[in-house]
Amino acid sequence: MPPRWSRIPTRQDADYRKLDDRMNFAVHVAVFAATNSGIWFFQTLQHQNWPWTVWLTGGWAAVLVAHAVYIFAIADYSK
Repeated sequence: MPPRWSRIPTRQDADYRKLDDRMNFAVHVAVFAATNSGIWFFQTLQHQNWPWTVWLTGGWAAVLVAHAVYIFAIADYSK
């Protein structure tokens, strides 16, 4: 069930921005997990050696960590 907002949501509202950014991060994590697990599953299933899978997973994981650092440490949600 989606979260309910007691007032009209707007990007100028600090609490709404914080919730929105964290929900976007959760979607980013879910897409990362689903995509990479699928790629690695099919690589293993087909007994392939795709060198780009390591680069894709590593690069995407680095972007995911940077996203997390921004959301949880750098972003200023003060009113």
